[in-house]
Amino acid sequence: MAGRAESRGERAGGTRALAVAASVLAAAAAGMVFYIYGAADGVDPLDVLRAGLIFLSTWWLAWGAATALLGLTSRQRPAVARAPGAVCGRTVVIVPVYNEDPRVTFARVAAMDDSLRAADPSIPVEFAILSDTRDDRIATAEQRWFARLLARQHGEGRIFYRRRERNTGRKAGNIEEFVAASGAAWDYAVILDADSLMEGATLHEMIRRIEADPRLGLLQTLPKVIRARSIFGRAMQFAAGFHSPVFARGLAAMQGRTGPFWGHNAIVRLRAWAECCGLPELPGPPPFGGHILSHDYVEAALLARGGWTVRLDDDLQGSYEEGPENIVDHAKRDRRWCQGNLQHAKLLDAPGLKPWSRFVFVQGIFAYIAPLIWLAFIAASIAAVYWTPEPDYFPYENWPFPVFPDDQTAKAVGLAVGVFGLLVMPKLLVALDAIATGRARCFGGAGGALRSVLWELLLSSVIAPVLLAFQSRSVLQVLLGRDGGWPPNNRGDGGLSFAEAWAAGRWISLWGLAGMAATHLLAPVLLYWLLPVTLPMLVAPVLIWWTSRTAGAGVFPVPEDAAMPPVLTRHDAVLAAWAAPESEVEVA
Repeated sequence: MAGRAESRGERAGGTRALAVAASVLAAAAAGMVFYIYGAADGVDPLDVLRAGLIFLSTWWLAWGAATALLGLTSRQRPAVARAPGAVCGRTVVIVPVYNEDPRVTFARVAAMDDSLRAADPSIPVEFAILSDTRDDRIATAEQRWFARLLARQHGEGRIFYRRRERNTGRKAGNIEEFVAASGAAWDYAVILDADSLMEGATLHEMIRRIEADPRLGLLQTLPKVIRARSIFGRAMQFAAGFHSPVFARGLAAMQGRTGPFWGHNAIVRLRAWAECCGLPELPGPPPFGGHILSHDYVEAALLARGGWTVRLDDDLQGSYEEGPENIVDHAKRDRRWCQGNLQHAKLLDAPGLKPWSRFVFVQGIFAYIAPLIWLAFIAASIAAVYWTPEPDYFPYENWPFPVFPDDQTAKAVGLAVGVFGLLVMPKLLVALDAIATGRARCFGGAGGALRSVLWELLLSSVIAPVLLAFQSRSVLQVLLGRDGGWPPNNRGDGGLSFAEAWAAGRWISLWGLAGMAATHLLAPVLLYWLLPVTLPMLVAPVLIWWTSRTAGAGVFPVPEDAAMPPVLTRHDAVLAAWAAPESEVEVA
């Protein structure tokens, strides 16, 4: 076992070095090409600044492309150890809830419990529903539906419910209090979100894998997004189902024994968690101080610091979650992630962390400042055109013929094509690989999958400036000291009226209009070049409204459309049996 772990770590180290080298070389080449292009009429500070910004932006794009290429080429994975025979350890499934609809959430618990007993009733698995609900009406409904859950599942002594009086530390604090008070009763814990669903067979497989490896502290699955209905939700669901497995395989190959934790749909060894994962309260006031919002990557880093293996097994199926149905809900959730990731700046020098864990923190921070880098590049380009004097075609006295500056058009076009290629090439390669391996059959066939990939690329390109605006505002709010807190997730169809979309996106329209006006006044030659950025911002409310509408049949097909996973079927059956008037379950 030790030899296998050491070999996996060595492979991961080589893979990391290759990915870092490739992405840095690509970024250096882009920065150099732009520098040569910009310096054709003489070097000035703006040329140096823009070349540096291109280097940083291209590194981020190249890093994503390298992850995808690793996923496409990492076909051979080492055999995963699993414990055969009887399972010795006891497992609890932790379901944290925060102002959720208890009927839907508790129906998920019932469905998973049914699935577990159908798969193998001999493996002991229990449930702990940990409520952080602040609304007393919802809390009362939780207690009523918990009683109904117990009666249906005969869950006395197997299914537990607890509501905290104070939600100190949010989800991480909720789990930490539970582990400190009751964790010794179990060996392993499967941590879920309120919208998570997992097949019983998948849960059993995770238990067997963690039981077979005594140094495995956390095993992360790759959840699939389910039940999306809107245009935005269906596009995200398709991208997660079609592209994410390849990116996750590359990530697993790169991170090795210092893998990720995404906060849910993972199993942990409770002894390791209790030893390592007590989170500090960061010094100073929020948003940089206080409780850590993006706690999952910190917990993974602390486990790795303690010598435990943190692993992503991308081959595990039967792991599901729901996603936001519109851009506004996505931006609200992303605001919390932004603040949490920027908090990680205070942890970069934490003692004893693995170098790769520190690098992962840097990646998370960079993911949120990258939009500001692109905006800075656009602003510097406008300034460069404004301040660049007209070329002097007769620089030599008494010389009758004009001297034309070097034509650097080929370099500019080549750089633009290269940057665009880093954006689209990984997804196109994933599509070709899916067609070649037959995986595309589950996504509408070769033609249907390719059509969906192209439509998703087009849609993501159009809404990218809108998401960039939301993300840039989030970063600026954090830097200006505004605490975003932890708002509850919105469930349901996610449809927005145009009035709601206008209220959420009109400020982006103003930004887009201001950007077009500034470009027209200061650098009119760039006006058309910047339309792919400024025009979507100008019509942001329309995009927010339109993408929240229900998608038509067959839009962005996924395997779950044709064959509903058994645990989802069980969940729907429980919900249908639990149908009740709205007055019976009061949910704000």
